[in-house]
Amino acid sequence: MMKSVRIICMALLVLTSSATFAKAESPALLGSFGNWKAYAYKEATGQVCFMSSTPTKAEGKYTKRGKIYAMIAHRPGEKSKDVFSYMTGYSFNTSSDIIVTIDSEKFALAGQGENAWTTSDATDQKLALAIQKGSRMTVEGTSARGTKTKDTFSLKGSGDAYAAISKACGL
Repeated sequence: MMKSVRIICMALLVLTSSATFAKAESPALLGSFGNWKAYAYKEATGQVCFMSSTPTKAEGKYTKRGKIYAMIAHRPGEKSKDVFSYMTGYSFNTSSDIIVTIDSEKFALAGQGENAWTTSDATDQKLALAIQKGSRMTVEGTSARGTKTKDTFSLKGSGDAYAAISKACGL
């Protein structure tokens, strides 16, 4: 689980700043594929490759919300592959469910602060595969203030983005 939190934080920094990381290169855009983008960079533990997307639709009765991203990352130097993470733009209610639905398949996420992730490598692999093969993904959650949200993502291009990050990381 800590591995996922590290990836979320790193990806957030990559996506929201142009600053260079200590012991890491700036991320290089591998390409844009439909609604997904693929990136790669090197850090002390080796190559890191990730793909990300923003929702095509964000629903909820909120007045202010931060940036929203869904991501899959590979870190072969840490023997980590297919790690799914989600940044929601608000703090999650820790006692509510966070559900990802891809077409008709459902996945439960664990959340802390503004981030959510799966609880096992096996679920990461299933979710990564579903993202590549599916057409639509929704993420439903509840904020710490009780606001229910539903974010909808197009999965167009996700298979090509996944292929790009896998190739860049030698997987």
